[in-house]
Amino acid sequence: MSTPNLKLTRTQWLICTIAAIGFAFDIYELLMLPLIIKPAIAALSAPLIEALLKSGTPAAEAAALWSPGGKMYVHWARMLFFVPAIAGGVFGLLGGYLTDRLGRRRVLTFSILLYAFAAFASGYVTSLPWLLVLRCLVFIGVCVEFVAAVAWLAELFPNRDQREKVLGYTQAFSSFGGLLVGAMNVLAAKIALDLPAIHGGHEAWRYTLISGVIPAIPLIFIRPFLPESPEWQRKRDAGQLKRASLAELFSPELRRATILTTLVFAASYGIAFGAIQQLPQILGAQRVGTPTEAGHAAMIATAKAAVGKAATAAKEAGQPELPAGKKRQIASNASDEAVARVSIWQEIGGLAGRFALAILAVRIISRRALLRVFQIPALIIVPVFFWWISTTLNNPDSLGMIKVGIFIAGFFTVAQFSFWGNYIPMVFPLHLRGTGESFAANIGGRVLGTAAAWITLTLSAAIPPSPAKIAVVGACVAGAYILIGAILTHWLPEPKEQLEP
Repeated sequence: MSTPNLKLTRTQWLICTIAAIGFAFDIYELLMLPLIIKPAIAALSAPLIEALLKSGTPAAEAAALWSPGGKMYVHWARMLFFVPAIAGGVFGLLGGYLTDRLGRRRVLTFSILLYAFAAFASGYVTSLPWLLVLRCLVFIGVCVEFVAAVAWLAELFPNRDQREKVLGYTQAFSSFGGLLVGAMNVLAAKIALDLPAIHGGHEAWRYTLISGVIPAIPLIFIRPFLPESPEWQRKRDAGQLKRASLAELFSPELRRATILTTLVFAASYGIAFGAIQQLPQILGAQRVGTPTEAGHAAMIATAKAAVGKAATAAKEAGQPELPAGKKRQIASNASDEAVARVSIWQEIGGLAGRFALAILAVRIISRRALLRVFQIPALIIVPVFFWWISTTLNNPDSLGMIKVGIFIAGFFTVAQFSFWGNYIPMVFPLHLRGTGESFAANIGGRVLGTAAAWITLTLSAAIPPSPAKIAVVGACVAGAYILIGAILTHWLPEPKEQLEP
């Protein structure tokens, strides 16, 4: 029987605060890539294109290789989406084990510091391999942080209703992180030219990456006051804490929970990475001013208007005509800002979905029924929405409907991420909780789920770039992931009401 009206202590509020900050910046870091990948590849590939030209490669061929949809662009886009996910999955699994061995608080703190400072350093990269390395470190920190924070919160609140509310509402801050990164990208695009130059340029994507250091600032001041999980600490001090074992996840008692949780978790992530996170590439203006310019008509118009305004201002000030590189940078920043404004609607929808799940989690007893509340609508809405986008890219007036559609898609998709934070701690015992959560979240979500981005980018590669093809392929990939997840949910085990000791 649950106890009503339990009030949080000061210590519990403090732990919820640091966990909420971690959840917010998990998503902040992950959603950076879809927003910055196009301008980052464009900037970091410039020396490589120059080398091709010096080797005698025709200019048109060199540009085509690195333009969105080109062979080298697709190669690096896939690498940046998928390799960090693999690194996060593998090292995140190790982090889950360390969470069970060393404690929740210590691993949580250092994971946040790792991804914050790796994100800061990535704003200063001069090559694509270095960006890839630092994104791997960011993913590792994010993957470990999620596991440590969920186990910590679940063990701090043994009362079912209170635990469900705390996990639901703190995870809702993930969507605040999505809103923040969208807002930061808009701000960076607006003020980029007024910020200190980085490697001689003022590219908005660099400042957006650097902003990832923000979560480390409050953490430095809060960390000394954070206690360890009381139940984990009690068992460790008494010598009763069993050693975590990966093999135990596949024992007869846990095999079903491990496999199904991993696969259905992957399905949830596949919706986001297969389609929703490709929206910036679908809408963003590409190759503006050339015969093969692509993207949403409104974004292309925005980019052209920004270049025209800057050119007029330069002429009125008696300055020479803007060089081609400067025009591309202005067009890219303007397009990035406009796309970020659309992406923010996805995060507003996700925030609403997370709050809806937090409310429903204490009212719907069956975990399968709770998940289906969001799965079944997503099965219909996401594929249909992205197919519709593919038919309306040339219509500048469709942008308003796209904002509405991505809000709804975000509502039913992002809420599923919060579901797993509430569900997973209930199906693994305390000594195996971090390891079990890590396997499901990192091998399932971060590796198998994020593979959806690799599939979408591979199947939609085209020269000249085709945003409509990305939208259609995204609809199919996301639809397949949702369908598999919805079917497998039928066998997802219902957890016990109380945490396994």
